[in-house]
Amino acid sequence: MLIHPQFDPIAIQLGPLGVHWYGLMYLAGFIMFLVLGNRRIKTSQTFLTSKLLDDLLMYGVFGVVLGGRLGQVLFYEPGYYFSHPLEILAVWKGGMSFHGGFLGVLIAVALFARKQGRSFWEVTDFIAPLVPLGLAAGRIGNFINGELWGRPAEPTLPWAMLFPQARADDVAMAQQSPELMSQLLHYGALPRHPSQLYEFLLEGLALFAILWVFSRKPRPLGQVSAVFLIGYGAFRFISEYFRMPDSGIFGQSFTISMGQWLSLPMIVIGAVLFAYFGKRPPRAA
Repeated sequence: MLIHPQFDPIAIQLGPLGVHWYGLMYLAGFIMFLVLGNRRIKTSQTFLTSKLLDDLLMYGVFGVVLGGRLGQVLFYEPGYYFSHPLEILAVWKGGMSFHGGFLGVLIAVALFARKQGRSFWEVTDFIAPLVPLGLAAGRIGNFINGELWGRPAEPTLPWAMLFPQARADDVAMAQQSPELMSQLLHYGALPRHPSQLYEFLLEGLALFAILWVFSRKPRPLGQVSAVFLIGYGAFRFISEYFRMPDSGIFGQSFTISMGQWLSLPMIVIGAVLFAYFGKRPPRAA
């Protein structure tokens, strides 16, 4: 049985200052955004320059951090954060909602596009293939932190993993099921899906490959963005079946989770936009 490695969440300790792995993963995501973005600038017809890409990244950083944190507070843990308001500022401890960060980035991109006098969809089509590797880095950060663990898995699953930090959840679930109680007593913890790694593979690597290949050919304005909405929404919806559902504003449910509720509109809107934009002539890749 695999056991979570119990990484120290602090990667580098500099006296009283600790550099967290979670923050380093965000930094890795931003670096990959610049590297891939500059490559696209050289190989595609775009108004963006390396300087404008740097400016766009700064807009995106503010959008993803502010939106991601507010999304976590409002969508997933309002009770906790309203009781501990100072914890809202502790972003280095983790706790960032993708859907909140996504809305924050959309607002930031809209402001950037307006300032440059360009189409919103022109900007989102350019950055959509640059985003998934950053998401992948974030999921590695979740795994290192030992957070967002998965639902109980069959002990025979070769990659089922024990998460010692989930002990309280393990005990609560085992008290409701003799089978789970037997597993808890035998292994000392419940075997679980390493759902962070599932999301790393689906929302990160697989979505990146799809968008990178799709955007290499001429597409109508907005279609690359639509594929991102469909792809992320679908992959997140699937991965949520293996991840412990968050309580969220609708309460905890094993039928459809908060993450799935928030992903459904992305899939629907993406499909509508894909069909709508498909009526337009292709643009240069």
